[in-house]
Amino acid sequence: APESLMQALEDLDYLAALDNDGNLSEFGIIMSEFPLDPQLSKSLLASCEFECVDEMLTIAAMVTAPNCFLHAPPGTEEIALTCWRRFSHPAGDHFTLINIFSAFKEASASSTNRGDSEKWCRDHFLSCPALRMAGIIRAELVEIMKRIELPISQPGFGSKENALNIKKALLSGYFMHIARDVDGSGNYLMLTHRQVAQLHPFSSYYNTRRIPEWVLFHEFSISEDNSIRVVSEISPDLFAELVPQYYFSNLPPSESKDILQEVIHHLSPAATTKEEQK
Repeated sequence: APESLMQALEDLDYLAALDNDGNLSEFGIIMSEFPLDPQLSKSLLASCEFECVDEMLTIAAMVTAPNCFLHAPPGTEEIALTCWRRFSHPAGDHFTLINIFSAFKEASASSTNRGDSEKWCRDHFLSCPALRMAGIIRAELVEIMKRIELPISQPGFGSKENALNIKKALLSGYFMHIARDVDGSGNYLMLTHRQVAQLHPFSSYYNTRRIPEWVLFHEFSISEDNSIRVVSEISPDLFAELVPQYYFSNLPPSESKDILQEVIHHLSPAATTKEEQK
């Protein structure tokens, strides 16, 4: 549909993938080297600047591969939740996926045969084929990074600085995927088209009963009861720091936008005044 095509071009423009003539920019050409969604390509390239490439490669592989969580058979739901909580990271689902992938790689490395890693996955209600596919995807992304001579920073997962850098890299690509809990009960209003969604049951926040106010999400699914999947908490300050101003100015009016406008004004009152005058 023409509307969908125009929306896609607008999204690419927000991501700085197009030049003033509507052609791929130099940055867009590099983004197109990766067989990933544009937002994910942008986040992966941003991770070079924020020195968290190793972690973003794992996140990109895990969200591109099939879902790694298995539906627990009836009567075993609590056991599955207990297993998944071992991997939960307080910063959010993107970080939890890193924990799961790392644990799987460690289990595979210590296995004497193929069946051991499959048993480990069954015991933790995780999909072994999905995790193996994530490993293949990650290796391919590493090869692309090397081919186009992009720097791959050393692993730093676990430190506060690294966690902040990962969120900055994610926000660089997913600033259009932001939602806010408007009533304290997990009803998330998305900034872009103002649709209300809930956390997906596979979210670590859903399992720990913690409801962050502002979140970045990987995808929105209408078919799964209007849920947002792969969710991590962010701060309004971090959003205000990284969001393109021309994208923010085109957001529909909402209470969330007013809150963010106050944050932006507080962070840079002089720049905001000039923008309003302009």
